[in-house]
Order: sequence, then C-alpha cells, then structure tokens
Amino acid sequence: MSANLPTTATAHSAPDLVARAEAWMAADVDAADVTELRNLVARTTDSNVGELAVAELADRFSGLLQFGTAGLRGTMAAGPNRMNRAVVIAAAAGLAAFLTKEIDRGTPRVVVGFDARYRSAEFARDTAAVLVAAGAEVLLMPAPGPTPVLAFAVRHLAADAGVMVTASHNPAADNGYKVYLGGRVVTDAGQGAQIVPPYDALIAGEIALVRAAKDVPRAESGWTVLGQEITEAYHAAVATLHDDEPRNAFRIVTTSLHGVGGAAVARVLAEAGFDDVVPVEEQAEPDPDFPTVAFPNPEEPGAIDMALALAQGAHAHLVIANDPDADRCAVAVVDPQYGTYQGTQTAFSQGWRMLHGDEVGMLLGWDAAERAARTGKGGTLACSIVSSRALAAIAAHHGLAHATTLTGFKWISRTPDLVFGYEEALGYCVDPEHVRDKDGLSAAVAVAQLANRLAAEGRTLLDRLDDVARACGLHATGQLSARFDDPTRIEATMAALRTAPPSVLAGSPVDSVRDLAEGLDGLPPTDGVVLLTADDTRVIVRPSGTEPKVKCYIEVVSPVEPDASADTLSAARVAARDRLAQVQADLRAALGL
Repeated sequence: MSANLPTTATAHSAPDLVARAEAWMAADVDAADVTELRNLVARTTDSNVGELAVAELADRFSGLLQFGTAGLRGTMAAGPNRMNRAVVIAAAAGLAAFLTKEIDRGTPRVVVGFDARYRSAEFARDTAAVLVAAGAEVLLMPAPGPTPVLAFAVRHLAADAGVMVTASHNPAADNGYKVYLGGRVVTDAGQGAQIVPPYDALIAGEIALVRAAKDVPRAESGWTVLGQEITEAYHAAVATLHDDEPRNAFRIVTTSLHGVGGAAVARVLAEAGFDDVVPVEEQAEPDPDFPTVAFPNPEEPGAIDMALALAQGAHAHLVIANDPDADRCAVAVVDPQYGTYQGTQTAFSQGWRMLHGDEVGMLLGWDAAERAARTGKGGTLACSIVSSRALAAIAAHHGLAHATTLTGFKWISRTPDLVFGYEEALGYCVDPEHVRDKDGLSAAVAVAQLANRLAAEGRTLLDRLDDVARACGLHATGQLSARFDDPTRIEATMAALRTAPPSVLAGSPVDSVRDLAEGLDGLPPTDGVVLLTADDTRVIVRPSGTEPKVKCYIEVVSPVEPDASADTLSAARVAARDRLAQVQADLRAALGL
C-alpha cells in the first residue's frame, strides 16, 4: 500500500492521480470500493464535475490515513486517506507485526469489538482474519456494543491488545479504529488503556511496510466469538458501584442518540434500582444514519433537545445522554437561573439545561473524593489540562493527590493510584479498576445515584455544585470552537496566536502565555497555547484531536466565602457567565473566528 502513496499532501496532476488510483484499485480487496473509486476516476473527465472530482481524488490520495494515539478515524470511502477495508487490513497487519515483536514467545491475545455504524462489523471481521492469519488468538465480541465493554474486556480477559471499531460521536459518514494495549505489552498503570507514544509510532511504522491489502494473509476462520459472559462480567463490575440507597420516585429520561448504548444504559440503571427510566424512543435503537440529529454528539447544539422536551413533559428529575458508542455521558437538569417562564412552556423556558462537562466532573470528583477519604485508601484524582482546575482543589480539600494530564483518556487513565478521572468533553472514569477509559454507562449510574441521594435530602445536583464552590471557589467554564473545512486554516490560526496573542481578555491583562508545544509542568509537548490573566482567568487554545476544529477552553475563577448564601452564589454565577461571554467575544476577535 505505501509504495504508491505520496509522502506529502502536494497537489498532483489528474493523470498522476488517476495512475495512483489505478494502482490502489489493483491492490484493493473490496469490489464495491473499487467500483466507487472507478466511478470517481471517470468523473475527472466530465466537463461539469471534473474539477471537483480531481480535487476529491487529490484529497483521497494525499497520504495514508494517519494512525496516531486516536488510532484511525475518517470518512468511509475508497482510497488511502479514507476508512475502508484496505486501510483497516493494513492497520490490522501493522498491529499484528507490532505484537509479534513485542511478545517474543507466546501467542498475542487480542479482543475485537465494534459498534453499529456502517461497515463496523465488516472492519472487525477483517481485523480478526488478519490477526488470526498472523498467529494471534482473537476474541471477537458477539454483537455491536459499547466501547466501555470492549475496554473492560481487554483487562478482564488479560488481552495484549484490543481493537474497537467505532467513530464515537463523529458524523454518520465516518468510522474509526481505536487500539488498546495491555496484557504482556503494557503492565503498568496504563494496562488496558488506549495507545500513547511510542506505541502509536511503532504500530504506524509497521503499517507503512504493508504493500498491498490483497497480499495480506487473512484467515477464513479461527477466531473465537465470545458469548454473553463478557457482557455479564461487565455488568457485574458496574454493580460494585451500587450504593444500595432507596430509590424514591426518581424519574430519569435517557437517550443513546441512535447508538449502541440504549439497551445497556437501561440495564445498568435498572440493576442499580432505577425502575422509572423513560428513553427517547425515536433515538433508542441503533441507526447508523443518526436521523434525528445533525451531529450525534451530546455537546453539539440541539443534540439532546428531544430528551429535554420529553423530560419536561414527563416531569423527570434528570436527563442522561450517551454518545453513539456510550463512552461519554451528558447530564441535564432543571436550573431555575436559566428559566424564563415566559411564552410557550418549553424545556428551555423552564430552565432545562445540560450541565457542562466540568460541572459533572466536579460532582463525580467530589463524590469519589468523599468515598476515598471515608475508606482511608487515598488515591489520585486526575483530569486533562483543558479541564477545570476545580478538581485539583477538590483533591486538596479531601487530602488526596491530583494529576494533570494531556488531553484524552489515553493519558488520564494511566495515572497511578487513580480513583477518578475526567475530561471536560463528557468523559468520566468512575471505576478505573475495571475500565481504564471513559465509560458513559458506569458514569450514568454514578450520577443517577448521587442525584437520588441528594433528592432524598430535598437537594439537587446544583446544590452540590454550590457546596463545591463554597469549599473550593467558584469555577465557571465555557468553550469556543470553530470548525474548518480547510485544515491549513487550523495551522494558520495556531501560528497567528503564537505570534500575536491577545494582551487583554475581558478587561484583565494577559500575564502569561505558555506554548504547550514546548512542554508544560512536566507534560509531554502537544499543540496548544495557555493564556493566564491577572484575575486568574485561563484560556487554552488547541486543535481538536478528532475533528477539524480549533477549540478554546475558558475558565473563570471567583473566590467564595465558605458560608456564602445561595443568593450570593447565584449572583456570582451570573457574573462569571458574563465574564465568560466577554472572554469569548475577545477571543473571536483575536483569532478571527
């Protein structure tokens, strides 16, 4: 495969691109992909669409879809810079070669899972076929399922590696390929977590040596299809989190956004004693087209509107939303501060809103810290650098350690002595003993139990956030992001920020500008810039690792007296939201977003 690829994204002439396409088709293994690519080649000579076809062909042959710490992720189509069987077969061959070198003697064990997206089952079967042919023992999940179950299986089955075919919350046209390492390959605190350097580069190097997909040996059989025992074991692990408190008429609305988490979240909540759970029926069954949402990501505007409307009509106490592979968990509540009570009574007018990922991180972090303090076992709370600094204050308040990591659970979950980890992008690890990754199902149980316990006291999750603010200061966070069709604009935006960062944000001077590419506080270098102002406002600007976006993570901190009244806290939150809005406006102007 690599022999016919350009080494850079340099533009090529139409004849050169056609020649590359012909070479790719000759090496491909999928007749439908070959036909699709041949039709694209034919359009390059069409007087009406030829220019667009050449541009599309150039993009598809700009290089091999990059394999990194996020594995693979891209649009499903034919060609080296897309997700397809040929690319997946090469990735599996590269992984097999890596494992063979890492495990001198013995047979590598690999567990393979997949979600319900288009082609996921096909990509998983190709992976199993390649690995078995290379001499590995392969355990294939029996049906489409959540990513957390695959992550659990890697540790539970002592696998040396795990592969999950999923594009998580990406659009319907995408698919992806996550790789976990454990068993005899990774034996420290990162056992069972997703890959980090240098493993990504080592696997990518082996992938680059694969010449043609059709020449990669593939077994017709030989893998083991797991039974329901692995799912049962996962649910048994989640059950260790149960608090066994009474469930007092507590109603929860759930949505899986057309993903694989619908049945799973219903089961984990039922097993935890929640018998009044109302799913959004239109989004409950897996559907790879994601027909009711523009983007199947709970963070995107409008994604959970159907759940909020149902919650309003059903007089629910809580909304829980999972992304399509169920590794993320969004939480929505009624917040009187956000209610207008004017005009038509909608979920928004009544104050229903999704909690920010940092707010859920504070709630679950405080809960985990209280448990750790009670048991006397101690441990570490960890979050990514773009998440709120509140978790560090929570850890200090409870006498626990805190760790800041690079963005992504591949880093968070490797923290030694981890008792809880989170990232602001709705990812929470509440059971690191069993799942070294974010898990939207166990997080759903944890947040539902917390909300239920508070309700029994006549209190809410918002009241607990006030408790955290009184103890640790008020931390208000927000985000500004911009999606780019042209990836070069992302590079240009980051370069401009480094060259001419803003000098003032929301009226406060920028006292410090730190380039994460140079490393910060012992963290490995990464692409990003940190701005700190005189009033302790923090902004981190970085490219997204999974989407063509530049993201700005904003945090405003306000001191709060330990005995501050609810009214005082309410006023402080309003003022903090105003400051966040001012910072967002200043960043838009400074970055040209």
